[in-house]
Amino acid sequence: MSRTLRLVEPAGPAPGEKPLRVAIASNDLERLDAHFGSARQIAVYEVWKTGARFVEVHQFSNSTDQKGRHDDLEDRIGPKLEALSGCTLVFALAVGGPSAARMVRAGMHPIKRKEPEPISAVIEQVQVMLNGNPPPFLRKVLGTHVKPDFTADFDEEETA
Repeated sequence: MSRTLRLVEPAGPAPGEKPLRVAIASNDLERLDAHFGSARQIAVYEVWKTGARFVEVHQFSNSTDQKGRHDDLEDRIGPKLEALSGCTLVFALAVGGPSAARMVRAGMHPIKRKEPEPISAVIEQVQVMLNGNPPPFLRKVLGTHVKPDFTADFDEEETA
């Protein structure tokens, strides 16, 4: 069973700036401190270059036991992936290989951290990345991916 709680805030990104949906596995909703499969809560934020806002928290009653065994009778990862639909980045202390593969197929990019850290620090790191040089997959998601123009090189060769 899962439950979703949402907070509606009017403040958002500047017009034309697309926010990035980020999910963070957390037990206390203050720190990134849970493995993806065993997380009882996953907080979702919208993050943009100059700000961020809490969107919702998903609470799950079924979590994996972190023993490395997979129960074929009950899919505990599927409901989490379904709840996180639309998220681009998913931060957790650990993500199993099969879960990571399912995330990638669903359009999410799992990011593993070695140690717990405050959610505010994770949000700040995402903002630094957005203000710097985001990886190509994020530029594509954000709509800022610029395709190279090879015709300019070709035109110079023709006129020379």
